Amino acid sequence: MSETPTGNAPHGTHDPVAQEDAGGVLALARDLIRCPSVTPDDGCAIDVLATVLRQMGFAVTPLTFGEGRARTPNLFARLGTGHPHVCFAGHTDVVPVGDAAWRSDPFGAQVHDGLLYGRGACDMKGGIAAFVAAVRCYLARHDGRVPGSISLLITGDEEGPATNGTVRVLEWMEAQGQIPDFCVVGEPTNPQQMGEVIKIGRRGSLNATITVTGVQGHVAYPHRADNPVHRLLAILHELTAAPLDTGSEWFEPSSLQVTSIDVGNTATNVIPATACARLNIRFNDLHTGADLSGWIRTVCARHAPGADVHIRISGESFLTQPTAGVDALRDAVAGVTGHVPRLDTGGGTSDARFISRYCPVAEFGLVGASMHKADEHVPVADLTQLARIYDMFLERLMA
Repeated sequence: MSETPTGNAPHGTHDPVAQEDAGGVLALARDLIRCPSVTPDDGCAIDVLATVLRQMGFAVTPLTFGEGRARTPNLFARLGTGHPHVCFAGHTDVVPVGDAAWRSDPFGAQVHDGLLYGRGACDMKGGIAAFVAAVRCYLARHDGRVPGSISLLITGDEEGPATNGTVRVLEWMEAQGQIPDFCVVGEPTNPQQMGEVIKIGRRGSLNATITVTGVQGHVAYPHRADNPVHRLLAILHELTAAPLDTGSEWFEPSSLQVTSIDVGNTATNVIPATACARLNIRFNDLHTGADLSGWIRTVCARHAPGADVHIRISGESFLTQPTAGVDALRDAVAGVTGHVPRLDTGGGTSDARFISRYCPVAEFGLVGASMHKADEHVPVADLTQLARIYDMFLERLMA
């Protein structure tokens, strides 16, 4: 395959990006991909972005939280001081390259046959580049002025523990009076082609580890032992016996999945001393993490009063009801792609779960088919189209 040069593309009055790399979307995406920012390392990606934003007139505030290997660079940048205040949120960190062979350097950002290859191309350095390109094009049409304000919330800790990233930046933003009126998260939301899906909510996620302790003994003398496996199975049977719900207006049914049952018993004639299970619940807006935690603990207490139950809630469910921000984003997607996107709440978690605590938020980005895979890539045409969508969104919301 040969490297494909970029070139001019005709456009009409409704196509804010005038050529394939107008606004610098491809150039910036390549610069960011060339930074090996595998969580928790930054690879200078935040610095690259900060330099570009300062040149555009943004007031840039680097924000670093945590210590040692948990030290996480983040960035908040704002242009303008008025309202509406629109924020674009995303992350520069990426997952590891993995053991599979790549056809080219994962951090080489090569373009072959119209496709940009590299770790983070679609998740989500391409999205960040589209943010910046859209703002450049918007400012070029408006003599460098914005009637409200535009900000970027960028973290280096989305693919990792997510403890020193968006959560901490939002706390800082609230303390500084910088909370936006509406936020767009640029995660890949489209399954197959641009324009399919805008996410206006996400299910919550709960992970539980249940450890039941019994009394070890010989299988031939069960009256001298207490088999923890039987107690654990009774717990799991009750937890999985009936559906949690049948879904709600915007959400599919909640799902409880047992992900592991571990005993560690290498003998066939020994009743083990302990048995452990792990499970995950992806829950909709009919539940809260606290309610589900209480239910799990009650069931465990009924079958194994001494069971150790450890629960971690990585995010509550949230929903952004269709508002002016959602409508403007939906209109922009339809105007650029010709497809009216469906409003959806499926999939995994994202940093939008944190942002939803502060302001309305929606997610729209690139096609995610290759994210986290070897040879992650994005069509250059999709990068251009995403920049056009964000640009048109700004035009409609700032009008």
